[in-house]
Amino acid sequence: MDRSSERPRRVFSGIQPSGTLTIGNYLGAIRQWVAEQAEKENYFCIVDMHAITVPQDPALLRRKTRELAAIYIACGIDPDVSTVFVQSHVHAHAECCWILNCVTPVGWLERMTQYKTKSQEQESVGTGLLDYPVLQAADILLYDTDEVPVGEDQKQHVELARDIAGRFNYLYGETFVLPEAVIPRSGARIRALNDPTRKMAKSEAHVRDHAVRLTDDPDTIRTVIRRAVTDTGREIAFSEDPERAGVNNLLEIHELFTGQDRTTIEGHFAGQGYAALKREVADAVVEGLRPIRKRYEQLIADPAELERILAHGAERARAVAEPKIAQVKQAVGFLAAETA
Repeated sequence: MDRSSERPRRVFSGIQPSGTLTIGNYLGAIRQWVAEQAEKENYFCIVDMHAITVPQDPALLRRKTRELAAIYIACGIDPDVSTVFVQSHVHAHAECCWILNCVTPVGWLERMTQYKTKSQEQESVGTGLLDYPVLQAADILLYDTDEVPVGEDQKQHVELARDIAGRFNYLYGETFVLPEAVIPRSGARIRALNDPTRKMAKSEAHVRDHAVRLTDDPDTIRTVIRRAVTDTGREIAFSEDPERAGVNNLLEIHELFTGQDRTTIEGHFAGQGYAALKREVADAVVEGLRPIRKRYEQLIADPAELERILAHGAERARAVAEPKIAQVKQAVGFLAAETA
């Protein structure tokens, strides 16, 4: 199905309200979304329905959902420009998932890398864990999404969404736009500070010294960066050498927070030691996160304003999702409900 030439390219992205967002999430994704939000039509979803594929404490899930909404906005996502909403507030996501389940072969789901990995970690696997990618496809396809900004680890899920859309279109006629995975141009591989061979992950943000979280206070930021793993060398220079991954990670964080070019950064640190590098990286991160943390604290202290923003976002999302799910129901042969 061709995208309408009368609208900007449409972007959909969803983050689970579990764990805590880190500077890896900010530098690798959110900052780019903010910079480009006026150029595209954006839907930023808090995917709480995905979160319950593993057990969640209900009160904590509600709190984390509000916190994630506050972080989105504190980072610069403008709810008057971009649509920020909670997945479970738009019923079409669940309806579309069921319909797409009925055209998705189980074999497609069993081959998903994340399912294989997570299912091996659990004694009993819930249906939701297997079906997670179909709900993700529904999230994307409901909005005739053109672009899905993802890391390399999620690219397979967007490819599956394309396959599901293509199969539905073949069976029932042209209905869905085929989305494209978009890998961020920079900052996509911020590494864990305690193990630079691994990606910094929000699911491990609670692990000691793994990450700088967006809501960390300055003292915590400085402590975590001071303890960051480096190597036994002395040279401070950008490098693709896996043995230099720790230093390279710190330099990339410095580069992204300060906006300085690599030649300038390497010249500045020439002859200095790792302690100086860590100190200046910490300074850059503290200053870069200061306005985010301030705005976040304001939003969290005003739950009524957060609820208003999310209600407005859900209304805007439903304005797109409900006509689409009606089209999908019509395509598969459901009888239209009579309206008063």
